[in-house]
Amino acid sequence: MTVETDERRAKGSAVHSTATGKRATPPRASLEEINSTVKVPKDSASFVKNLLAFSGPGALVAVGYMDPGNWITSIGGGAQYGYLLMSVVLVSSLIAMMLQYMSAKLGIVTGMDLAQMTRLRSGKKLGIVLWICTELAVMATDVAEVIGAAIALNLLFKIPLTVGVLLTVFDVLLLLGLMQIGFRKVEAIVVALIGVIMVVFIYEVVVSRPDMGAAALGLIPTAQVLHPGELTMALGIVGATVMPHNLYLHSSIVQSRDYDRDDKTQVRSAVRFATWDSNIQLSAAFVVNALLLILGASMFYGHGEGLGTFSSLYNALSDSSIAGPVASGLLSTLFAVALLASGQNSTITGTLTGQIVMEGFINLHIPLWLRRIVTRVISIIPVLICAFVWGDTEGTLDQVLVYSQVFLCVALPISMIPLVYFTSSKKIMGEFANPKWVAVLGWLATAVLTVLNLQLVVQDVAMLF
Repeated sequence: MTVETDERRAKGSAVHSTATGKRATPPRASLEEINSTVKVPKDSASFVKNLLAFSGPGALVAVGYMDPGNWITSIGGGAQYGYLLMSVVLVSSLIAMMLQYMSAKLGIVTGMDLAQMTRLRSGKKLGIVLWICTELAVMATDVAEVIGAAIALNLLFKIPLTVGVLLTVFDVLLLLGLMQIGFRKVEAIVVALIGVIMVVFIYEVVVSRPDMGAAALGLIPTAQVLHPGELTMALGIVGATVMPHNLYLHSSIVQSRDYDRDDKTQVRSAVRFATWDSNIQLSAAFVVNALLLILGASMFYGHGEGLGTFSSLYNALSDSSIAGPVASGLLSTLFAVALLASGQNSTITGTLTGQIVMEGFINLHIPLWLRRIVTRVISIIPVLICAFVWGDTEGTLDQVLVYSQVFLCVALPISMIPLVYFTSSKKIMGEFANPKWVAVLGWLATAVLTVLNLQLVVQDVAMLF
């Protein structure tokens, strides 16, 4: 490590020292290999130039809000209830923006990511317990990536699902190669893949000729959303939106920008532009999820019961009896391409998050290639076992996906509660602490999402028996 890097790390704790009245430096910088490596302009630079310099981390975070796990709920919501649940997608996105703002602010102001800060405040034994819970959530996310990628490979190239699952192990080579070319280029590739996903669904929605007036009216919440069937689907959309790993990820990767951590003016500027970046990218995620729901409403309304898997959606897009006269093989192929792009994007962010929580909670540093292989191998084991025991079918993989989501539901309050607490504390954040109204909204969102996710756990478990 260079002297310059050491100096940057020391500065990274200076603002935190001022806020808390005591020095609290983590053993090593968060994601040390990329920490403070991206240059940003001085304060005199234009708004656009600053925004471009700080843009990137928000894209990696937005990936988690448009991953394959969201697709079934969004398209299914449109297929069953038309445009009614557009308001749910909107509210979910607004909650996500608030939580990611808190996450970015925590990393910038304290110089620590959420895992490091939680470990500092919880002690060694509790830190290990929290690490295990968070690792399970990261691995559960990885299971969803494995399944999404394997199904996409099967749809596009007729590769057997088991073989596709095994092939996902080799995406470690993709990530390792990307990390060698620089973190800024990794961000650019993620943005490009998001662009592919968005273009695909814009095209498919345009072709489907939706009722945009009805879609716009759907953004206004109505009491009908609280009816039993609609509420269940709404819970699925909300529960699938906010992922715990994103809160750890964002608090770390915002520290990749090289600003003076000892200068409150620059810290304030970093918080400002990181928030802009996050909100812009999460707005793109909202557009993608809204497009998915609109696609379900315009093409599949009335056929929602039979569209619970990726392959059923793929087949429906080329079936004129379901999708209407616009159905074609091209729409199906584009859907599978977008699914593969989403899976690869999630692979990148999942690996980075795994490294963050391992180093933050237990200060264990292992080579990135080893971390990636261990995580992916552990993730594919339950998938392969289930495929071997119950058959190499998408229905089997869907059951594994249900199990994986239980871990995500349980891990969410473990991530949200400390995040809201830390960022609302003047002792930790000083003048950067959340205003009272933001803190109240944060605690309200935490309570609501915790209850909703617990309800989802009950529903998921009930489905399995």
